[in-house]
Amino acid sequence: MSPPGARDALRRRLRSLAVLEVANIPLQAFAWFGAIGFPATGANLTGFALFVIILIQGAAYWAAKLDQLRNRRPHPRGLAAFAAARKVNPVLLAAGLLVTGAAALADPGVGSWPGLGFALFAVLEHVNYFHVQLMHDTAADLRRLRTVGLRRSQLARDLARVKGFPRARVFLEE
Repeated sequence: MSPPGARDALRRRLRSLAVLEVANIPLQAFAWFGAIGFPATGANLTGFALFVIILIQGAAYWAAKLDQLRNRRPHPRGLAAFAAARKVNPVLLAAGLLVTGAAALADPGVGSWPGLGFALFAVLEHVNYFHVQLMHDTAADLRRLRTVGLRRSQLARDLARVKGFPRARVFLEE
């Protein structure tokens, strides 16, 4: 049984995660392309678009988790869409890495390196959401990382719990 208030704290956490993922899109666009002044080249926009796609998926997942908690569902809604994204994302990410990597090799500099950076960050975010939890931003996460090590991401665990969604072959702590 959860301690009193734990469910409310979890709701607030899930809500903030969903909102912050969406809020990061215009914030990051303004910071990198507006304030810092990265040029809106094909490579930079390609990398940024990959980053945006993963942020939208992350926001959708946290919103689905919040809905699951609020409505006491056995699993989040939309798992079929997340399962599809888990398969499609690597293809998009690989294509984006090829585009941004080729641009960085052909014309290294501010017109290509940021795009490659965004694409690489999108890959890390995909891994963080769909495979292994890489983000450890709470004291509890950091404690668990120190004592247990890396673990499967929450979305990967949700997909594995539902019949019909193949379990990823990741040998990490549940």
